[in-house]
Amino acid sequence: MAIGPVQLLVLGFDQPDFQGDIQSELDRLKEHDAVRVISGVAVYKDGDGKVTTLQRSDLSDEEAAEFGAVVGALIGFGAGGFEGAEAGSAIGAAKGAEGIQLASEEELLDVVEEIPNDSAAAVLLLEHRWAIPLRDAIRGANGFPVADGWVRPEDLVAVGLIAAEEAAALSS
Repeated sequence: MAIGPVQLLVLGFDQPDFQGDIQSELDRLKEHDAVRVISGVAVYKDGDGKVTTLQRSDLSDEEAAEFGAVVGALIGFGAGGFEGAEAGSAIGAAKGAEGIQLASEEELLDVVEEIPNDSAAAVLLLEHRWAIPLRDAIRGANGFPVADGWVRPEDLVAVGLIAAEEAAALSS
């Protein structure tokens, strides 16, 4: 299974106005095999303190087991070389989706306590499927990543590439 670059995205929402647009966009990206949610959790606390949580994974049970095996092997290799990779792979495959959850129930309760009323927080582990062919082409040319990062519209204003008005429109 080819795994694309994985991004951890942490989001905050003040006075959220959820209307299903985020879910719809994640569905669209998955349909086009551009991005899929490996693991995601969102916590919303309304004005009265009532909590709603939503968890999501776009992985099938089989894919979760394969992904867990890869992650477990990488962790095991770092901890104990090739023998550790073998053991980590077996553990990761057995845990499947449970092994790649972003938060346990106890951790979710801790997060809920920190979230003010009328706000929300979300954590997503996203796999960028669109990047697999590009990554493979770079590797095929003996290339390798040196650095990466996100450039926000405000950063482009700072270096004079776009006007502040354009950045404000892109950020909203």
